[in-house]
Amino acid sequence: MFLDILASLQRLFVGYIPAAVLGSFIGYLIGMNSMMYQLFRRIFQIPHSIPPIALLPIALIVFKENEPAAVVVVFLGTLWTMIINTAIGMQHFQRQNNNFRVAIFHIFHALKVAVWVAWFTVIATEMLTGPKGLGFVVWDSYKNGNIDSVIETILYIGIIGLLLDQFLDFTAHILSEMVSDGKKSS
Repeated sequence: MFLDILASLQRLFVGYIPAAVLGSFIGYLIGMNSMMYQLFRRIFQIPHSIPPIALLPIALIVFKENEPAAVVVVFLGTLWTMIINTAIGMQHFQRQNNNFRVAIFHIFHALKVAVWVAWFTVIATEMLTGPKGLGFVVWDSYKNGNIDSVIETILYIGIIGLLLDQFLDFTAHILSEMVSDGKKSS
């Protein structure tokens, strides 16, 4: 089970981290300009409206291997989420007189939503492509009639998702406090 957890987390981070960085940057650029925001938020809603797992067949055709296809699907699903939510956050940041606590809240909200999308996508791609990862274990256990393993693996998936969420909440809280403390000492 430990190796399957590592495989799932590797897929998650290899797809999520570059998408979070690139998506934050693009979202920032779009969100800081009202005209660009109005134009691009409509355009980016189109790819954002496609469930990431629906892109898996195309990624498999292009990459011909499960691993790069799965990572690209995670990347694309995360990218649109990060762009849109970061751009919205930057619009709120400007409306709130450049309040950095607002920016931190919205950027970390974008990171949280994106990690949820990425985690769901990782599990779904593993269920479809296998041969390792928590999604594969759940599906394989189901096919073999091992309900105990299905429940155990689902608990692992939930706990890991919770830990990722809590880590981002904790980091946002620390940064928010640092911004507050910085204002108090000024």
